[in-house]
Amino acid sequence: MENVITLQSVVALSGSYPILSGVDLEVARGEIIFLQGSNGTGKTSLLRAIGGLVSISSGTIYILGQDLLKNKRVLRQKMGFLSHSDFLYEDLTIEENMRFYLKASGAGLDHIDQALDHMGLSGRLSKVLTSRLSVGQRRRAAIATLIARQCEIWLLDEPHAGLDADARDLLDSLITQASSQGVTIILSSHEANRAVELSTRVITMAGGHIVASHLSTSDEILIPKSTKSDSTNVA
Repeated sequence: MENVITLQSVVALSGSYPILSGVDLEVARGEIIFLQGSNGTGKTSLLRAIGGLVSISSGTIYILGQDLLKNKRVLRQKMGFLSHSDFLYEDLTIEENMRFYLKASGAGLDHIDQALDHMGLSGRLSKVLTSRLSVGQRRRAAIATLIARQCEIWLLDEPHAGLDADARDLLDSLITQASSQGVTIILSSHEANRAVELSTRVITMAGGHIVASHLSTSDEILIPKSTKSDSTNVA
């Protein structure tokens, strides 16, 4: 099976403190990886490092067979990152925000209407200013932008946050569908039961490194008890 993400002994620092401390990871095409662990164990830092948003002190990251550090600009176009913040401009409509971000990322505009429809934002709602949207609608707009970009890798940091039950189910369906089409997905989520059910593999982090990797099973939630290494605010 083809690996699309490979990390070898990756170390990243915040000041002089390691936020990632020797991470080794291989992710195959189409996998759905659930990152779990206590707050501050490095989950967000790992997602950001893979997305080229964190400077690497040592080690290597290969994305789609290319060295991320040498090809960051090109590879970022192939990855979509959904974070806690939606990064939408208040004075633009949903559709205008999507067009802006798609052009900025070098993506085409052909899938805007389909993505809006998927997330229940088509028609008049797509013309509404972002400043007038609810938290859930803003989150839907951010997800619609991710879908429209047609990326090969999705990096999702708490993607269910701010969504109602129907929207969470819709997002899960979209993730499963994308995976079946070869999209590789890594996510962190406080919705542990939902994420385990959704994922193909569960990775546990502590102290800025990976301490366990398991094939996913909905019968077991693998969150470890807190330790001293877990308590440091890393991510």
